[in-house]
Order: sequence, then structure tokens, then C-alpha cells
Amino acid sequence: MGESLVLVKDIKNSQGNIFSDSGRLHQNGNSPKPQWLTIRPPKEKFISVRQTIKKYGLHTICAEGHCPNLSECWSGGTATFMVMGDTCTRGCRFCNVKTARQGQPLDPEEPKKLVSALKEMGIFDYIVITSVDRDDLEDQGSNHFAKCIRAIKQDSPEMLVEVLIPDFRGDTHLIQNVIDAKPDVIAHNIETVERLQKKARDGRANYPQSLAVLDYIKKTSPGTITKSSLMLGLGETEEEVIRAMKGLRAINVEILTLGQYLRPSDWHLPVKEFITPVKFDNYRHIGESMGFAFVAAGPMVRSSYKAGELFVKHILGKRNGGMVRIGMDKLGIDKS
Repeated sequence: MGESLVLVKDIKNSQGNIFSDSGRLHQNGNSPKPQWLTIRPPKEKFISVRQTIKKYGLHTICAEGHCPNLSECWSGGTATFMVMGDTCTRGCRFCNVKTARQGQPLDPEEPKKLVSALKEMGIFDYIVITSVDRDDLEDQGSNHFAKCIRAIKQDSPEMLVEVLIPDFRGDTHLIQNVIDAKPDVIAHNIETVERLQKKARDGRANYPQSLAVLDYIKKTSPGTITKSSLMLGLGETEEEVIRAMKGLRAINVEILTLGQYLRPSDWHLPVKEFITPVKFDNYRHIGESMGFAFVAAGPMVRSSYKAGELFVKHILGKRNGGMVRIGMDKLGIDKS
């Protein structure tokens, strides 16, 4: 489920940081958090989006996961809606979403509520939908996920829909339910490098299974854009990150995001190091050289990231039978 998201103001500063030659900021001592981890204040649209989400009883990973980009994205008309309730059936050691063995009953009206909320806000032409894991359901919620996609596409055919899906325990029939609803982008996060999978993720998730999900999507639906994400700062090495990137390219994943892991609470995994913006930029260049169509990399980057949305809008508008590579500078996107 998702990725580590926590408001920067909540980071505990019990450990400080010193720069190393590798371009990383290791925790050591009592220095404050890096100055580049700052949150932009909310703007006018933020309040309107928040009120509408509350009115329809919807959930967003932005709020449930305490995303540091919440105010910026909502102010700019971007939100990632989280369907199937706010309780996940898995217990990953990095995620701030609450967990339980059994989730809440599915709301059959949720697809309609999503459509109504989008109409009322009137500021979206790109919607991102994710969900909690629902291992307690026979189909793990895949049909409900598909209904949400179809409802939006039926009401607004021009709306671009990106989904960030669970692994569905690798069941291709369940993954196919989502594919058949025809979202424009299907994302599934490998979360961290292979060595740290067992430490960070619930035991029902694993590295080969996540790669198999992404591989199945691309082979079954070549026209669907695939996407994945890595958290950095859990103690991975540069070689491990590059190996993970190569693994994603080997199965033709087109979009990659890399961001800084931030610890939601004392129960969650500690931050081993703060990766500097320079190092993130280096990873971006490496990813582009591997052939990723788009790479977003930075301390505040998250899987559902505005720059990625802009890229997808551009690419789907320009696509003529294949993926076109384009730099962020050509889209007028601030690399920072």
C-alpha cells in the first residue's frame, strides 16, 4: 500500500545530520532536519478541495498518509483519492495509513461520490486513484476499484485516470479487472530495494511479486503507461537503487519516481539518511539514460506527483504509436 508519507513538521529531530562524500545526509547527533525539506503554504483552492472531499465522505492518501505535498497539490487542483476505506489489511513498516485485519465495508456509492465530487470541484482533468490493501475481500477489492475507474470515464471520457494499485497477491485475474476498466496509467510501487523488502513491507508483499504485477500489466496492455516508485533513505546503497531501476526498465516500466522516506512515528522504520537534492538529480539522469520516459526524483517527490501528471498529459496528447521521451525543461517543470 502506497509509500511513506508524513508531514515534515512532524519529523522528530532527535538525530541530526552530517554530509558525506556520497551526497547523502546521514543522521548523527542533534542537528535539525535538512533545510530543503520544507512545505509550501496552502493557497485558495486548498480549502475548497478539502471541504468537498469531506462533504462526500471520501478519503485521500494525501491526508491519510500525511503527504508533505498536500497543500501544494490541493492548491493546484491535484488530489489522490483513496478508495475502499481508510483501513489497510497490511502492516508495512513505512506507511502511515491505519491498519487492521479487516477493513471497512465497501461503500457501493463510492464511485458515484467520486464523480459528484469531481464535478463539484471542477478543477480536475487528471485524477489519481489508489486504495488500501483489502486482503479480507474475496476479490481484494479489484472489482470495486474497476467500478470507480469506469464511473469517472463514463461521466468524463476526457478525464485522464491514473491508478496506484495493490499487488492483489499477484493474482492476474484480479489485476485484469483493473486493466479492463482502461485507466490511462497503472502504477504499482516496489517501494524499496530488494534487500530491504522484508524489513519494510508486509510479509504478503515481495519484490518478485511486485515486478510480476508490472510485467503482466505491460504485456497484457502495451498501450497502458506503467509506473513505479522507490523510497530512499532506508539504508539502501547506490548500487542497489540502480539495480532496482534496471529491473523496472527490463519489464518496460516507463515512469519512475524517487523520493525521500520520512518516518511517520517511532513505530515505523527510522530514517537512515537524508538523500541530498544533488544525489536525487544524479539518479534522475541515470534513469533517463536507462530509457525511462520520465523520471521525477527529489526529496519531496511522491508516487502521485504533479510533474508526472503533466508528463502523462503531454505524452497521451502526442503519442502516435509509441512513447516519446521528453525532458522536464520542455514541459516548463521546475526540477527542484
